[in-house]
Amino acid sequence: MLNWQDIQIFLEVARAERLTDAARRLTIDHSTVSRRIRRFEADLNTQLFERSTHGYRLTAAGEQLLQFAEEMARQATGARENISNQNLQISGQIRIGVTEGFGTYVITPLLSAFQKQYPDVTIELLTLPRAVNLSRHEADLAITIDRPTNAEMVVSRLCDYRLRLYGETRYLEQKGVPAHMGALSRYELIGYVDDLVFSDQLCYLDPLLHGLPSQPHFVQRSTSVITQLHAVRAGAGLAILPCFMAEQEPGLQALLVPEIDICREFWITARAEQRQLLRVRLLWQYLKEAIELNRLWLLGAYGTNLQLPAPAP
Repeated sequence: MLNWQDIQIFLEVARAERLTDAARRLTIDHSTVSRRIRRFEADLNTQLFERSTHGYRLTAAGEQLLQFAEEMARQATGARENISNQNLQISGQIRIGVTEGFGTYVITPLLSAFQKQYPDVTIELLTLPRAVNLSRHEADLAITIDRPTNAEMVVSRLCDYRLRLYGETRYLEQKGVPAHMGALSRYELIGYVDDLVFSDQLCYLDPLLHGLPSQPHFVQRSTSVITQLHAVRAGAGLAILPCFMAEQEPGLQALLVPEIDICREFWITARAEQRQLLRVRLLWQYLKEAIELNRLWLLGAYGTNLQLPAPAP
């Protein structure tokens, strides 16, 4: 018979792919995790992980076991929530995975009103330059720029947002304001690291620069949109930035409007069993309403500011 503790340790290592990360989430020593995994493999007489300097990767047998382990975990979670009636309680933890710019500049301030209303709910916000993996239980909710295609997920369109080309005022005083697209060839640009872009939705500059008589020089590339914002603010060059970030910076100026006018989408997603929890449903609905309140601001309407929802009576 499989030991449930061994299954939990196996799941965490499979999800984290690193012993130290799994140990931190399990709140046990990483050497204990390693020992338990080796003993589990010995009991099964099967190698579950390929070990390397990059971490732990599942073998074919490990992938097969993962399917059964995930189902066991789902059943255990559902039983615990229903028996203890926690699915009707407005307390507990919610982990949200969201891109770092949107998470830092929009979601973080919006959460203040929600947490004043529900002080017993703890929010863990994963602001990452990548998408979280809900199938591996990295988070309870995810906000992504790509629409998830997993049929097991509950998915809803959250909002549209606009991006423009921005430069810093003093930089533009020295270089001049570009009058047309062709003029970009004489400006320094800031963008993403091409081979580390986690979504095609972030390849803003490729179609814009295609066909220019000469290509601009990229002085800086980063996986972080916040780093790109700081580079523009420091006068390093021009970058495509979300309006919800750049419009909060008094020293930045939008350029080539309306020639450069980029719209993208955010989607909110949860696993079906997590979406049934009352605390998750309440946060889901709150974010939908709060984002709708700020629809024009996210679309780059000048003179608008982020609005916090009024506290519920």
